[in-house]
Amino acid sequence: MVLARLRVAIWITCLLPLARLAWLGTTGGLGANPIEFVTRSTGTWTLVILLATLCVTPLRQLTGWTELVRVRRLLGLFAFFYACVHFSIWIGVDQFFDWPAMLKDILKRPFITVGFAGLLLLVPLAVTSTDAMRRRLKRNWARLHMLVYAVPVLGVLHYWWLVKKGVQTPFPYTVAVAVLLGWRLLVWVRRAR
Repeated sequence: MVLARLRVAIWITCLLPLARLAWLGTTGGLGANPIEFVTRSTGTWTLVILLATLCVTPLRQLTGWTELVRVRRLLGLFAFFYACVHFSIWIGVDQFFDWPAMLKDILKRPFITVGFAGLLLLVPLAVTSTDAMRRRLKRNWARLHMLVYAVPVLGVLHYWWLVKKGVQTPFPYTVAVAVLLGWRLLVWVRRAR
């Protein structure tokens, strides 16, 4: 019962940013540069949901609530969804499907390179997120899903290289990624001993 409520809360919470963007779009609230506003918003929510996904394991370890793991897939798929929306806006609205210009941007601009790399790493995670794929891949599933640790690092790098100098917006996300990955490293070192 609690798990079902948590899933409903996650669905509502994860769809609210999209509903907000739709509302702002229909009421003229996207500001002077709506493409940039929507792109940044979807990118930020990708990172926030990725961080929420990474919070599941430490929360489970601290609380002992093992059922919490059952919402990790849902959070991960929402992160992938927002990453796809973020990328689709860049492809369709910002670049107007100009494939040569996009390829040039990916190769030339580091923040686009690492953002694109992060999206590429999310694809196999989303594709193999089903129970059937987990059974089929067996031990390799866990190895493959370790890519999830690289994605938020790439997301934070993408954010840092994107912002103007002197803007400290990515700092809290950087700290959160460092703490969440540091926790895992600490647990791993303790188990290794």
